[in-house]
Amino acid sequence: MSARRSAHMNVMIEAAEKAGRALTRDFGEVEQLQVSRKGPGDFVSAADHKSEKILREELLKARPAFGFLFEESGEIKGEDKSYRWIIDPLDGTTNFLHGLPHWCISIALEKDKEIVSAVIHDPIKNETFSAEKGGGAFSNSKRLRVAGRTSLVDALVSIDGEISDDTVSLPNSCRTRRMGSACLNLAYVAAGRLDAYLEPKLFPWDKAAGALLVKEAGGYVSELDGGKNFVYGKGIVAANPQLHTALVKQLNPSDKKEIAAKI
Repeated sequence: MSARRSAHMNVMIEAAEKAGRALTRDFGEVEQLQVSRKGPGDFVSAADHKSEKILREELLKARPAFGFLFEESGEIKGEDKSYRWIIDPLDGTTNFLHGLPHWCISIALEKDKEIVSAVIHDPIKNETFSAEKGGGAFSNSKRLRVAGRTSLVDALVSIDGEISDDTVSLPNSCRTRRMGSACLNLAYVAAGRLDAYLEPKLFPWDKAAGALLVKEAGGYVSELDGGKNFVYGKGIVAANPQLHTALVKQLNPSDKKEIAAKI
């Protein structure tokens, strides 16, 4: 089954791919900069801003009335108050900075406070994850489904941020990873490559697109305490429904003071 792209989706993918080409060229320079005394920090910051500029220009050209919420520039209000783009022009900056090929561009379209379209583009791996509300989730037009594992004993879980092994008690056989890109973590949950993802402190641009991908792939997304305000609320838990329930219970024991102290 292949994805039927809406006009909005075509605009999003084309913008992400154009920004991705620019970032890929810059990424090719990072390895050379690693040996300099100054380091590549300023260069990567410039690449981030360049990506944002490309995305803004391309999306404005196609949808001039829509607003924006950027990681770098914050909110830019549009004439059409119903629609807003939520964008991370370079997610996985630290990976990019160190020459690790695990980073991406994330674009979500919000309509009347609800995420309706999502694109996460990984130019290095030539992979584009996309989803539209009610239309399923896809990777390069291949339908995505969350993994079917129902026990944490067999799971592979990505845990980033300030969540530690003391915060959530996982079985010894449960494997964990720290990947360094919230957007790709969520895309990988949608694709069944990761069974679950936990992080306590994320911004809307870190999770808006990825949350829709997980939901459209049959998964469940919430705040750490199970709350439904997963885009603007505290943190995120993403998994298939069975593992999600288990993880929320682990993160929210009866002793609320104890968990609050840990995260």
